[in-house]
Parts: sequence; structure tokens; C-alpha cells
Amino acid sequence: MTAGKIPDGRAVRWGVLATGGIAARFTSDVRELADAEIVAVASRREASAKEFADRFGIPRAYGDWAALVADEDVDVVYVATPHSAHRAAAGLVLAAGKPVLCEKAFTLNAREAGELVSLARERGVFLMEAMWTYCNPVVLRLAELVRDGAIGEIRTVQADFGIQGPFPAGHRLRDPALGGGAVLDLGVYPVSFAHLLLGEPDRVQADALLSPEGVDLNTGMLLGWESGATALLSCSIEARTSATATVTGTTGRIDVPSGFFHADRFVLHRDGAEPEEITAGPAATLHGLQYEAAEVMRCLRAGETESPLVPLDGTLAVMRTLDAVRERVGVRYPVDQGR
Repeated sequence: MTAGKIPDGRAVRWGVLATGGIAARFTSDVRELADAEIVAVASRREASAKEFADRFGIPRAYGDWAALVADEDVDVVYVATPHSAHRAAAGLVLAAGKPVLCEKAFTLNAREAGELVSLARERGVFLMEAMWTYCNPVVLRLAELVRDGAIGEIRTVQADFGIQGPFPAGHRLRDPALGGGAVLDLGVYPVSFAHLLLGEPDRVQADALLSPEGVDLNTGMLLGWESGATALLSCSIEARTSATATVTGTTGRIDVPSGFFHADRFVLHRDGAEPEEITAGPAATLHGLQYEAAEVMRCLRAGETESPLVPLDGTLAVMRTLDAVRERVGVRYPVDQGR
């Protein structure tokens, strides 16, 4: 199957590349969609692929990525490897002409991201970052209210995401070669949230506590825009934060409770009015990853090669910001030598 419209009335057939925790969650969520099925899974180890396939009732399991890509029954591939392998995995799929949904952080740096985007555009193949936040109906409603001026002009965005360690020295989160540190794993969420509301910042400042290996353990970011808006963001792999977000404007404020990146509700505060809680509604599920899958499927059925909800130019902008943060705090990966 190469890039092109998927006919109405036929289920979109997914291949899952990797067998870790996020792949399992995605598989569980996609199975809730009536017009989707997962037909194949691949891992670098055949045993892992077979175990995953047995667990979820997937018909085919492959012990190498190329076999999955060659499967003619696979319409689109979900790349769920660690981000250090995204460039290679997504590049392999795109080169074969198959659509890709690639986990975040999209790649290790903006250069790699640009290579994938260029390849997709040259081949006319669909590519989207799996930034589920951008497809979440509650977050979409929040962004719509902000655009419509519900809280006036944005002045500050605050968001944080931290998990409690400690992680041992041999863990992937401590390995520069694997894109270790808090920024790519966790900081991508508050940065993407700020980008959704304000676009790419004009100024980036940051400070961090680094590990002996040279990855960031705890990072604070201050982003600035010519409009006068600022974003105060943080991420950590040493401390569990509240994972909340607040957007403050000249005439109001929006508070998003813990888990802002897959929000099920938020509270709108407007001058002169009682606080208003806005929720997903009883019909919405709270798992979340099915929303990004549904957006991919909508695009494929429409013959679109990029999603308007998760545009590739936005993904590139976020990667540039993450690069700038790492540069400010002195985190460099071996792959950055090619920049």
C-alpha cells in the first residue's frame, strides 16, 4: 500500500512498530475504533513481536522492521520506538511510501525532524507526530476559546510535567545516545502546549540540573514572544510535579488540572462571571490515543498528506525550541554533531 486515499467502508489497517508500553496503550485505544484494525506488529526481536501479537490478537508478528513495511495489508504504520530510533524507523516506512504516525518527541533534534518531513513531502506520503494533546477534544475547545478572545490577550502560559526517579545510570533516560533527559521525554508536552496557543517563541531561556552523563534531570524554561506573552515551563525526571497548566489573559484565566496534556476538563475564569467548568462530556472516552489515530484515519480517507491539527511545520517549530533549550543548558547528543 502506498500513499493514497483509503476507500470509505473499509477499515484502516494499522501496523505497530515496537512493543513497549506506549505501543500497548495505542493498540488498546485503537481497538475501540470501529473502522480500524491492527493487522501486524514488528520488533527487533521476533519473540517480543509474537508475545505482543498474542496479547492483543494481532494476526502477524515480524522480527524485523522491513518485514512490517513490506506487508501489503498494512495501510499505515505507528512508530512507537524510543525517540532515538524515530529517524531510522519512520524513514524506512516513508521511503517505502507508507503513511506514518510517529511518536513524540518526534526525533532527537530539528535536523532529523527536517529530514523526515522533507522525505514525506518529496514522496507525497502522510506523516504526523503523535502529539495526542493536539487531537484531544477538550484541548481543542480550550484553544478555540483562546483564539476567540475568551480571556483576552494571552500574557502567561504555565505548564509542568515531572516524574519521580531516581533512574539508574544505565537507564535510557540517563543515556545521551538514546536522547536521555527530561526535555525530550517530558518537556515536549509543556513546550507543545505553549506552541499550540502562541506559536514558535521569539526568545528561549533555560536552566537545568544535569546528570553525570550530561543529560538534564530537572529543567526550567522561559519562552518569550514579541506580543509580550511569556511561558514558564518545567520538566523533571527527579520529581513528580502537578502536571497542570494555566493560561492567563488580560480578561481571564483557564486552569487545566493534573494531566493537562490529555485533559478531560478545564475551568474558565472570566472577569465578571462565575467560573465555568468545561468537560469532554459523557460520550468521550478518557484514554486519549484513539483521538490521534482517528485524525490520521480521517486524513488518509481524505487523501491528505498532513494533518491540520498536528501540522508538520508546527512539529518542526517545537523541535527547534527543544534544540534551543538543550543548547542553553548544555545538553548535547552524539547525533547533534551532524547539525
